[in-house]
Amino acid sequence: MSKTVTLRLRDNIYSLFRSFAESDNRSLSNFIETSALQFIKEHEYADDLEMAEISSNAPLQASLKRAYRDAKARKGRVVK
Repeated sequence: MSKTVTLRLRDNIYSLFRSFAESDNRSLSNFIETSALQFIKEHEYADDLEMAEISSNAPLQASLKRAYRDAKARKGRVVK
């Protein structure tokens, strides 16, 4: 079920959002939702280049494997 959210925008920001929404033939609401989801997607996950860098970094991979084994064996402590 969809939810209603109230968003306060300055006039210039509203005009900018409205302009982009219209140019993409979208409602303002759909434009904001799509843009927010795209932002999250781009910032939440590592892209292919970052993953290649992580995968090729041998010391990092060894450290991650050690950390995984330690966590699985319940070694260490939770830091809050």
